[in-house]
Amino acid sequence: MRSISVLLLLALAVASPLCADEAAKLHALFDREWEARLAAHPLQATSVGRHEYDALLGSSSMAAMEAEVAAARGFLAELAAIDEAKLGDEDRVSHQMFRRQLENRIHDFEVGDYVFPINADSGFHMGFARLGKEMRLASTTDYRNYIARLRAWPRVVDEQIANLTIGLEKGWTLPRVVLEGYTDTITAHIVDDPTKSELFEPFRAFPAGVPEADRAALVAAGKAAITEAIVPGYRRFLEFMEKRYIPGARTTLGASAMPGGKAFYDHLVHQYTTLPLTAEEVHQIGLAEVARIEAEMKEVIRQVGFQGTFAEFLHFLRTDPRFYPKTPEELLMRAAYIAKRMDGKLPSLFGRLPRTPYTVEPVPDSIAPKYTGGRYVEAPVGSTQPGIYWVNTYKLEVRPFYNQEALTLHEAVPGHHLQIALNQELENLPEFRRHSYLSVFGEGWGLYSEWLGLEAGFYTDPYSNFGRLTYEMWRACRLVVDTGLHAFGWTRQQVIDYMASRTALSLHEVTTETDRYISWPGQALSYKIGEIKIRELRKRAESELGTKFDV
Repeated sequence: MRSISVLLLLALAVASPLCADEAAKLHALFDREWEARLAAHPLQATSVGRHEYDALLGSSSMAAMEAEVAAARGFLAELAAIDEAKLGDEDRVSHQMFRRQLENRIHDFEVGDYVFPINADSGFHMGFARLGKEMRLASTTDYRNYIARLRAWPRVVDEQIANLTIGLEKGWTLPRVVLEGYTDTITAHIVDDPTKSELFEPFRAFPAGVPEADRAALVAAGKAAITEAIVPGYRRFLEFMEKRYIPGARTTLGASAMPGGKAFYDHLVHQYTTLPLTAEEVHQIGLAEVARIEAEMKEVIRQVGFQGTFAEFLHFLRTDPRFYPKTPEELLMRAAYIAKRMDGKLPSLFGRLPRTPYTVEPVPDSIAPKYTGGRYVEAPVGSTQPGIYWVNTYKLEVRPFYNQEALTLHEAVPGHHLQIALNQELENLPEFRRHSYLSVFGEGWGLYSEWLGLEAGFYTDPYSNFGRLTYEMWRACRLVVDTGLHAFGWTRQQVIDYMASRTALSLHEVTTETDRYISWPGQALSYKIGEIKIRELRKRAESELGTKFDV
């Protein structure tokens, strides 16, 4: 035994420097790739608190994308030369995540997904409109950087028009049916008076760091940039959409209907679930979950004593005025109250909480009509901005109270805000991990957070509990309808009917969500697949730890 101990010590003495050397090479690679990533994506640099690129916008030109993919191939080759077996546990996780990111980046370019810079409820032009809220604006230099970015907008538009044109020529476009009303998200930024532009907002009030003597010139430069760059850029994009893209968009629906689309969708299924699942397997998981949740929903109907069919109960929920707000403020106040109640529960559920706070705001008017019911907007690192829980106050008659608890726990706490803000504040991890969003984990966590509300004492009202089940059913239905659309030839009406008959979502939201799935294949699979895995891991922990388990 003594001889064996000596041998083990000698082995460790030899192995440790080698392990340290492999880890050092790995982290040096992470650092170099991160710097290259920020240089190629200045807006991302700003969002993570790096400001040396604040006057620049990245490029989506073919040359720029090819250069970035070539660099990714080089980084991947370097990664392959690092012996994963000689790394510690955390570094092995980082190694695997890094490899996956690089492989996905290369594959995405090779398959040509850059021809989709827009989908039914979002797009590059919508994100850019929030620039004034996402940049650091504390000094004259910061404002000049902001103006430089406004001036660069026409180039961005031209590059994305070129990518969308490639899609037109290839037969890879959004389906025309989801583009009805889409141009409203563009016309909102074509203004005659620059002061009416959303991008003018930073010039209405200046921080103390901007001297009074500089302010008038900055306002004038801001107005000129909006008039000469922003409005013409949006107008050019509008003209392209109206005259070329929408008329030329395909009349089919599923990704598999595009040339080579089946392989594309198979890749998306793997990318958004991170599991070796086929579309058929995902579809069957969804059908099983739908059946399970429907049984729970019928039990709630029995509890409230409703005399009627399942369909009649859904109609009752969609039409009874008691379930709907009368003013936007009423809806926002309800959401804020739920969020604050959960804030008070967090210390009993989590051992560590983020420093960054969050607020509750309405979804901006320019995007609200086709937007989802709520969403989380993370705070730029190092900024004075909070995280934002957006609540859609458009068409109050389709925003029921009974969904509010589930929506709030998903988008705010303990859902996306808790997860993303904590991720940003983690230490001793590579930068790419602190600032990566993995859809199946992020959305799986959001759905798990809705369920966690049961443990925290929410959903005491049976209608609110039915709302929770509606949200879970909605995510189960996504497994069925996303695969139905993109692998099995489902029609748009088939999807609408399937979700409308199984959830208490408003028909407006069912329609906007259907268009989202049509235009963003695969993403909708993240929620339920991720939640199932998280619940599975928690059950395993409870089983193995027994009385030592602590939530």
